[in-house]
Amino acid sequence: MKKVALIVAHPDDETLWAGGTMLSESSWQCFVACLCRKYDTDRAPKFFKALSVLGARGIMGDLNDGPEQSPLDENEVEQAILQLIPDLHFDLIITHNPHGEYTRHLRHEEVSSAVINLWAEGKLVTNELWTFAYDDCNKACYPKAEIHASSYYHLPKNLWDLKYSIITQTYGFDEHSWEAKTTPKEEAFWHFSNPILAKQWLAKGGILS
Repeated sequence: MKKVALIVAHPDDETLWAGGTMLSESSWQCFVACLCRKYDTDRAPKFFKALSVLGARGIMGDLNDGPEQSPLDENEVEQAILQLIPDLHFDLIITHNPHGEYTRHLRHEEVSSAVINLWAEGKLVTNELWTFAYDDCNKACYPKAEIHASSYYHLPKNLWDLKYSIITQTYGFDEHSWEAKTTPKEEAFWHFSNPILAKQWLAKGGILS
């Protein structure tokens, strides 16, 4: 089994950006650390039901996720991650992109930066790091997978249908909601096997030249 950790900001991020991949990789043993909404009486129970469908285990934290989206201290985010995950060593870690998956969500950006920094500092150990690779054309479109990313995967209909059902039935988002309309039919990731290169990429804002 391949030991995989997904480190995300919100319940539903694991499904929106990597759900199809998780469902298709039967050799993955997935653990999802969700940093926000632990005490959300609506979203928290749905998160664990979604993980059951995805065949994963997980845990939730309670980082501030208020509507004002005030910046969090970098050390606070890093410590939240280290306190949530059950192990410091994984075969693969997957997390947000430094510029997020859409314009813009500060918590996504902060989680990405924290994971990359922890890896570069040796506080998280992984053979490989993937970040989600999506773009919303500066709010001009729903987030779509970046075709030139390190990996780009068109989901078979049965996998996308199951992923969509997690968003609409398990999480309960209406078919006209942003989440339902966003649910990507393709998934993409940037891959890194060297933490120094990932740190350099972070310094450039998640832009590959």
